[in-house]
Amino acid sequence: MSDIHTATLTLHSEDDTQRLAEQLATLPLTGSVWLSGDLGAGKTTLTRYWLQALGHDGAVKSPTYTLVEPYQIEQADGFIKSVYHADLYRLQDPEELSFIGFDEYLDEPNALVIIEWASRADSYLPPPVLFIDMTQSDTNQDSRKAALRLSKAGQAQGLELSAIGL
Repeated sequence: MSDIHTATLTLHSEDDTQRLAEQLATLPLTGSVWLSGDLGAGKTTLTRYWLQALGHDGAVKSPTYTLVEPYQIEQADGFIKSVYHADLYRLQDPEELSFIGFDEYLDEPNALVIIEWASRADSYLPPPVLFIDMTQSDTNQDSRKAALRLSKAGQAQGLELSAIGL
């Protein structure tokens, strides 16, 4: 189910997660994307495939202990896309983000900041462009539901989710 501002998909396999990531990579996203969901819901897996779809060919490390992993990804046109993958699960206080210079990632023009567990710092962070909520199926542990929703900021950028589907 989807319209231009929302999309809800059932991911039956890791291949479906990869297909979703490839579609996300085609969107002209800048700013932050908040990934929410329980532990094991597939947030890091989606991010790994998303980075690969954007053109990253190295390893993708989980930023659980480092808070942020930076990527400089060369695009087909030679442009370097800055992508920052953050995991705020272990964040004790949102003010910690200012100590590590997190604002610089958010202020960087054309950068994409993918944030897992953003709710731990929602009072500190500016609103995202896109929310993605991932939940595991109650009946099938391999199945996930991904609910995507553009924020007002994403809508103002003219982004649409109508083409997202499996």
